[in-house]
Amino acid sequence: MIKRNLRRESLEQWREIAETLGVAHHLRPGKNVYTGTITKVHPKTDPEMPDFDVAFEVTVQTSDHQGNEFLVPEVEVEIWWTNLFEPPEVIIGLYHDHGTSEQFHSELKSDMGVERLPSGSMKVNALILMISMLAFNTLRFIGQRSLSKPDLLPSKPDVACKRLRKVIADLIMVGCKLVAHGRRLALRIWEYNPWLPVFNELYAEFLRL
Repeated sequence: MIKRNLRRESLEQWREIAETLGVAHHLRPGKNVYTGTITKVHPKTDPEMPDFDVAFEVTVQTSDHQGNEFLVPEVEVEIWWTNLFEPPEVIIGLYHDHGTSEQFHSELKSDMGVERLPSGSMKVNALILMISMLAFNTLRFIGQRSLSKPDLLPSKPDVACKRLRKVIADLIMVGCKLVAHGRRLALRIWEYNPWLPVFNELYAEFLRL
């Protein structure tokens, strides 16, 4: 998905296309949003390349939210090149959610240290990415499970997702000591560690899986 710049294209022309080919969504009196897809030729592609789909979202306002009529309707147009065979609402939603994807990329690169792949071999780098993906999903799962236990958390964060660096700092890099007692090895963790109740609960939960 690539967002297009309108440049010198006519807003009224896109309004006619939207009202003719798009699906109307009536948000309030005086405001309609039209979504749809048309097929156009990208101006800089090879002539032998197939045509690309253009998803559009055209907003037409004839009055404001207080009911005051406009002398000239306000038209806003957003359009995207795409080769996804999905409804326009799905394409628009995916683009608007690109910030979430960028956050995941940031966590993978900075929080997990996978910003630069170490090998000149594509196969080795592909293996490292697969291992990183497993670690990423495991840390994400641990973080989300910890948030599901608000009574055990040392603080009450008002977030829906825990960043990986916080998961690593709070629940992975836990200070402990390996001790031998009665021919057995055990990990001794400071009993006043604020994250110890969550750590114990998650550990017991994973043992039951």
